[in-house]
Amino acid sequence: MNIILLGPPGAGKGTQAQILVEKRGMIQLSTGDMLREAKDSGTEMGKVVAEVMARGDLVTDEIVIGLIREKIQGDNGGGFIFDGFPRTLAQADALADLLEEQGQTLDVVVEMQVDDDALVERITARSTCGGCGAVYNDITKPWPEDGKCANCGSTEVKRRADDNEESLRNRLMEYYKKTSPLIGYYYAKGQLKTIDGLGEIDEVSGAIEGALA
Repeated sequence: MNIILLGPPGAGKGTQAQILVEKRGMIQLSTGDMLREAKDSGTEMGKVVAEVMARGDLVTDEIVIGLIREKIQGDNGGGFIFDGFPRTLAQADALADLLEEQGQTLDVVVEMQVDDDALVERITARSTCGGCGAVYNDITKPWPEDGKCANCGSTEVKRRADDNEESLRNRLMEYYKKTSPLIGYYYAKGQLKTIDGLGEIDEVSGAIEGALA
């Protein structure tokens, strides 16, 4: 089964993708992770990515599609989760062509709907462990009182510089401008399933499982 997780920045797509990886043996294809991996890989495609990023240019759709092609030609496990791609209609068309070329299909597009105000409140409270990357939240999952990460014991707390209200609202506006057309695109194809993305992690996971059933 191949799926797309759609949702604004901070909706929890990465967290839910990891749960699907663990539960279903799926393979998460995150654009950011693939670019970082390619940049350090030394392959021909990796050299192109490294050059583009070194110049500070935006990575083209063709490069991202090339990276995805490399990934889906290998072991597909329990299927692929596209996380952070596509973001535009042009990318959606390119992905559809690639999957068809590889004899694969896109089964479900899960839209994680969120209330913007609640999302901003949640994200501005977010922090991560500098040691292992575990995610904490001042409201729902505070940093342990002993000052040590529950996973690895690190005392290093990190907060993203752009996890502030103004930056978040700008990122949300950019997301809606570029990505909203995808909602109608996949609805028209009969592939869209919409869930509430603001519940507890287990609740959202259950809703996604329901959408994939």
